[in-house]
Amino acid sequence: QVQLVESGGGLVQAGGSLRLSCTASGRTFRSYAMGWFRQSPGKEREFVAAISWDGGNTYSADFVRGRFTISRANAKNTVYLQIDMNTLAPEDTAVYYCAANPTLVINTPWDYWGQGTQVTVSS
Repeated sequence: QVQLVESGGGLVQAGGSLRLSCTASGRTFRSYAMGWFRQSPGKEREFVAAISWDGGNTYSADFVRGRFTISRANAKNTVYLQIDMNTLAPEDTAVYYCAANPTLVINTPWDYWGQGTQVTVSS
């Protein structure tokens, strides 16, 4: 069992930057692939980015276009999503979810999910 807690969301102006964090419980964090997803109002949840258990492989959705960076610190049981300065836009407003899975998959459901953190980008 893995429990995930996201933090770092909030209200930010367009063009700003943000770093989301997700801390996992348990000693098996380093054996899981980690991912970030988001859900905007009225839309389905969508994949944002994922990282392999050792950080050696990362994948991002096309809309990320290099704006977001996923990373992890296994010693801290934490995965991050850095949103670079000057790239946030109102369409990035969403609830951002952290997820964990034994393997890195893109189009199939992940095993464990956090409760989400709201990111609101004002124009």
